[in-house]
Amino acid sequence: MNEAETRAEHVDPALKAAGWGVVEGSRVLREYPITLGRIEGYGRRSKPLIADYVLVYRNHKLAVIEAKAWDEELTEGVAQAKQYAGKLAIRFTYATNGQGIYGIDMDNGTEGEVPHYPAPDDLWKRTFAKQNAWHDRFATVPFEDKGGYFQGRYYQDIAVERVMEAIAVGNPRILLTLATGTGKTFIAFQIAWKLFHSRWNLSREPSRRPRILFLADRNILADQAYNAFSAFPEDALVRIEPDDIRKKGRVPKNGSLFFTIFQTFMSGPPKDGKPSPYFGEYPPDFFDFIVIDECHRGGANDESNWRDILNYFAPAVQLGLTATPKRKDNVDTYAYFGEPVFIYSLKDGINDGFLTPFKVKQISTTLDDYVYTPDDKLIEGVIESGKRYTEPDFNKIIEIKEREAHRVKLFMDLINQNEKTLVFCATQDHALAVRDLINQMKSVTDPNYCQRVTANDGALGEQHLRDFQDNEKAIPTILTTSQKLSTGVDARNIRNIVLMRPINSMIEFKQIIG
Repeated sequence: MNEAETRAEHVDPALKAAGWGVVEGSRVLREYPITLGRIEGYGRRSKPLIADYVLVYRNHKLAVIEAKAWDEELTEGVAQAKQYAGKLAIRFTYATNGQGIYGIDMDNGTEGEVPHYPAPDDLWKRTFAKQNAWHDRFATVPFEDKGGYFQGRYYQDIAVERVMEAIAVGNPRILLTLATGTGKTFIAFQIAWKLFHSRWNLSREPSRRPRILFLADRNILADQAYNAFSAFPEDALVRIEPDDIRKKGRVPKNGSLFFTIFQTFMSGPPKDGKPSPYFGEYPPDFFDFIVIDECHRGGANDESNWRDILNYFAPAVQLGLTATPKRKDNVDTYAYFGEPVFIYSLKDGINDGFLTPFKVKQISTTLDDYVYTPDDKLIEGVIESGKRYTEPDFNKIIEIKEREAHRVKLFMDLINQNEKTLVFCATQDHALAVRDLINQMKSVTDPNYCQRVTANDGALGEQHLRDFQDNEKAIPTILTTSQKLSTGVDARNIRNIVLMRPINSMIEFKQIIG
């Protein structure tokens, strides 16, 4: 009897007898894909991790089962069962050959043969020994999967569960550390979905819907989040923008999910000669839950004015999202939020096959520093004789057009010019110059082949970005930018990233790659 027959004739009936798939709220997921398998190139991937069975009850994954053929040893699947349970952060896992059941408790390390599979309620009580009313209430709200069209990845589910557990026990400050590109906004959406539909709020009584604030440091991130939350009722979503506040003369308060950037909240006309930021127009306890996107970029820094916002809304439960592990330059973030409840690194994402591996190709020129000589022609500005200008000075203090033209030609010759490419430049003016050079050297005839997307480009730049993100559109093929897109942007069709400015921070490098 092979594995498929063993599962059909012995494992499936045993699960049904225990109530799985029978008891309301219980489900049996067969051939559950955990990872996609690392991308190896040339259209190939390494072997994905696929669990034979995952047992779900009350919207929680509670157990994994690894099945083997009838004539295999009972414990042949134990190593895989432990691997899958560890990956999914599930406490109980089982191995079977149809003749017996071998159970493992991943928390206390006990293992051995068991007479039958536990019933859904029994497994729930063993997994969640401590009763918590809000934990149970959150469990009644399923993940929003857009009618089955969108399934969360395993680590996203874990991140959501860890945050919900922290909220249930009353933690006021929560931190998630996940690499850029792993879906932090999707995770924030699922958390908000559970809070909204369970009617959680600061009173800890389900008497009203919560008021949730999503704070970012760039409009592009706030807009992405606003669009990602489209499954919520339209009248629940509010995009806070300074023009609307000035037009109406007050901050918006009717809604459940509010989206804005730090800069908007910090602005506001002075009153009686004193600063009067817009966030002060809300009562300190107005928001029940606040999500701070890219929180390492200054929101939790003691020296930052942004910290004023977080301190003002101190009663709210605050969730920080960051792509960077603890380092010297973001220690304030970790001091403010505490240790992360879940970490998923760039390496994890690449090994699991959810992120694309990258290769770094360095291109050097013969002009990486410069000292002015009288033979050189100064076109405009003032130059300091005898000063050695180095890489950080180029395209900020000094510009040598021939050097930039040579560098653009180098990378244009190396890439497939039909593949989408992002070029990070030193300044907005540098991005403009590089855009023009690319369009002058391109082999493509379309005049919109390369566009600049920076703060100066406004709504037109945003449209160029949307066209670039659209997989159905080939133009623009290349975007130049400076800082605007360095914190991550949803564009899954990029083949090349060109860095034409020094990246002195591993944090920023990983964000750009992500």
